[in-house]
Amino acid sequence: MAKITAANLDSAIKGILDDYAETLVDDLDEVTIKVAKAGAQALKNSSNEMFTDIHMKKGRYGSGWTVQTEKTRLSATGIIYNKKYPGLPHLLEHGHAKRGGGRWMPKQEHIKPVEDQIVESFEKEVEGVIGR
Repeated sequence: MAKITAANLDSAIKGILDDYAETLVDDLDEVTIKVAKAGAQALKNSSNEMFTDIHMKKGRYGSGWTVQTEKTRLSATGIIYNKKYPGLPHLLEHGHAKRGGGRWMPKQEHIKPVEDQIVESFEKEVEGVIGR
């Protein structure tokens, strides 16, 4: 280890903090992607359980959930969406009128509970990474 004097103390501290920040960003990126993938899997499972009576083959709606991840120099994002039926999650979650008119279809919340789980899981994981 190099000897640190008063003259180079600021650069030594800056180097240590830069290393810590780089490690922290990498760890948080991993957490983000891991939690997003777990969220997509949870939506697949809950959708397959809830929506077996929709006018489609069993499991088709649930199998459409996927994650798009994007990693930049400073952060990572994970976007969970339904690739097969992009507009259907909103209609099911919030309710809608029937296609040919008629009765209102009630909302069937299936995304909000998973979202709450994802947020809680992400917070715990981030606390674990920062606490190390």
